[in-house]
Amino acid sequence: MTTPRITGVELAGDATAPLLVVGPSLGTSATALWSDAAARLGRHFHIVGWNLPGHDGAAVSEPFTMAELAAGVLAYVDGVRRARGDSGSFAYAGVSVGGAVGLHLLLDPAADVGSAALLCTGAQIGTAESWKARAETVRASGTPTMVSDSAQRWFAAGFMEDHPNMSTRLLDVLQHTDAEGYAQVCEALADFDVRDRLDGIAAPVLAVAGAEDVATPPASLEAVAANVREGRVVVLEGVAHLAPAEAPDRVARLLRDHLLPSPTQREIYDTGMVVRREVLGDAHVDRATAAITPLTGEFQELITQYAWGTIWTRPGLDRRSRSMITLTALIARGHHEELAMHVRAAVRNGLTAEEIKEVILQSAVYCGVPDANAAFRIARDVLAEPGE
Repeated sequence: MTTPRITGVELAGDATAPLLVVGPSLGTSATALWSDAAARLGRHFHIVGWNLPGHDGAAVSEPFTMAELAAGVLAYVDGVRRARGDSGSFAYAGVSVGGAVGLHLLLDPAADVGSAALLCTGAQIGTAESWKARAETVRASGTPTMVSDSAQRWFAAGFMEDHPNMSTRLLDVLQHTDAEGYAQVCEALADFDVRDRLDGIAAPVLAVAGAEDVATPPASLEAVAANVREGRVVVLEGVAHLAPAEAPDRVARLLRDHLLPSPTQREIYDTGMVVRREVLGDAHVDRATAAITPLTGEFQELITQYAWGTIWTRPGLDRRSRSMITLTALIARGHHEELAMHVRAAVRNGLTAEEIKEVILQSAVYCGVPDANAAFRIARDVLAEPGE
């Protein structure tokens, strides 16, 4: 077995925040592809990226499979976790081949991926014949021969004209990528196919597609979301194959909402509270401490440990079902402030506006019309908020 030695880079945040590992697309680097999105996520995550062999100065490896590449990435992540002083789960986001690696990590229980975002990728990408042909071309003529074709596939119409610095930066990485390293990734992609294993993925998966992506069209991401146990797909208009570079604001919002450990944890970070990870026996518990309002610290700790750390992570119900139950309970009790937060969470957990409407209608029968009327008003305002 060949396990490539993977090197990486710290992009944003620090070790007091949850760990987010990001992976690149073929011919790019973690820095060029992810820096803009990472800058928007630095107050929420400690973000580190990894680079493919032969890319952005990384050493070329012996030939490897996609599973072996994933093993190399996991070894790198384990080193990062040791340096952080923790060994708990981590969040992952990867583009194209980075997403393919993410699927292998999600299928490996030892990786302990808590949640993942897979962008512009698929459970199989392209055909074996096309990847082998591209590997031969690059070995014969070098990566500069790929620049023109990649410029057309990577970016949505008008992006290069509107964002010349970003597109030039990415294409420059491609031009200077080692030909053998590029070809080896092509050959790993030629044999990559986990379509029949997707139902073995239990962690929550957000699949993000570019509406103008011809390399991994939205159908590829829809298939991933439909076949994992807990999946959701979002299609970004005006985006092709490199979503974090083309739409860093939208991608950052999607990742923040999907990857933060829980709705309460998300609110903790958004209100200036910090979370530190403590070891209790063999278990890791995220403890919330109120940096701005110490009075609420112990209450937030109780909620984080018991409600989100125990109840919401139980296997008996999926998150969609828990969201519907929670909405009904909050309507019945008239907890309007928390209802707004949980409507947002319900959307992130996969409920549609139509399904939220049905929950409120059902609640009108059993909880009362005035309570349902207030709930409709709150849901209407939340659902009208700017989207992704």
